[in-house]
Amino acid sequence: MKKLTFGALVALAMTASASTAMAQDVAAGKSSFNKCLACHAIGEGAKNKVGPELNGLDGRKSGTAPDYNYSDANKNSGITWNEAQFKEYIKDPKAKIPGTKMAFAGIKNETEINNLWSFISQFDKDGKVKQ
Repeated sequence: MKKLTFGALVALAMTASASTAMAQDVAAGKSSFNKCLACHAIGEGAKNKVGPELNGLDGRKSGTAPDYNYSDANKNSGITWNEAQFKEYIKDPKAKIPGTKMAFAGIKNETEINNLWSFISQFDKDGKVKQ
């Protein structure tokens, strides 16, 4: 019985730790998103700026945010955004999509990229945090 109780406590602690780590990743990603705020918006009420709003980015085809004037390079890239595509893109946007209008040098730090994706990917197309 003691082994079962100990095992349950370990499992509970691991779940709590994973949840806390995820919250920290999202919080760090939100802080990293400050680099993006001059050009992009996200969350409820987000509007296009110099760059498109980023709600619902995970699963969205490149060049399809409503009412945003994309470069032909973005519209014709064939990219459907997901974690792998985003992480490759954010390291060097102009290398991933030559001809993009995005004038951003990129983020090279893997941890920062992971945190940024955790933050961005939590928003659905309406800007609400996914449950």
